[in-house]
Amino acid sequence: MNIFLYIIIFIIGSLFGSFFTLAVYRIPKKQDIIHTHSYCPNCNHKLGLLDLFPIISYIALRGRCRYCKEKIRPRYFILEILSGTLFILFAYLMGIRFETLTVLNIIDFSFIALYLTFIILLAGIDKENRKIDKGVSIYGIIISIMYMTYLCIVDETNIYRYAIYLIIYIIILLFDTVTLKRFAKNSYLTGILLMIITMAIFTSEIITSFSIIITVLGICICILINKLKEKKKRQKKSDKQIIKEFSIGFYLCISNVTILLLTLFNNYFIQFINK
Repeated sequence: MNIFLYIIIFIIGSLFGSFFTLAVYRIPKKQDIIHTHSYCPNCNHKLGLLDLFPIISYIALRGRCRYCKEKIRPRYFILEILSGTLFILFAYLMGIRFETLTVLNIIDFSFIALYLTFIILLAGIDKENRKIDKGVSIYGIIISIMYMTYLCIVDETNIYRYAIYLIIYIIILLFDTVTLKRFAKNSYLTGILLMIITMAIFTSEIITSFSIIITVLGICICILINKLKEKKKRQKKSDKQIIKEFSIGFYLCISNVTILLLTLFNNYFIQFINK
């Protein structure tokens, strides 16, 4: 029965992956991601029902649009598989089993799915555009408030810890509003700060701290590589230019999900040994 459960979770994950590709493409273009029908970005033809099945439709169409025969970028297919696999990994490491399935397990996994949606959308948009989308950040704040409320009611978690997070949210948003009025643009820094707070709420301060450390190390490595390249090329970039070109949000997200998975795997391994 667990095999059927994980097949269902994989299908759900691949559906999320299909949504991620759509949202990452449309959100920066300010296009509707809910009501507008899916279409081919090359010929703008609306996709039929058979074209919307994740993974299967890509294989059946041999990676090409049914209507204009233009080649579909393989990253859509890859992301759908990775998303389905990621959902299975989290479900398995969180102890989601058919025989032990409870309402609380389902709610916990649902919050992980919502968090993964937040983190993947931010990572994808930042990778493509080096931008922390404000709408996605607000979505992250909303699910964080829902998650904190759930923990306070069900798990009787210390409310003062999350009250501090809410205050920090408000301060950052007020700062961002003032910045927006003064400079008429979104602040990349405030977007990163909002993302870090959301990470801390869902994955703990320790995992978030390690995510930041790994990202900082990544920036340092990029600066070092640039210094080595400067010896071979005449064109030089300053450290500030490298940092400005570095998709900090993308690497923070990748680090965070990786460390979270490793932490869950470590906890599962310890429980398995102690049995």
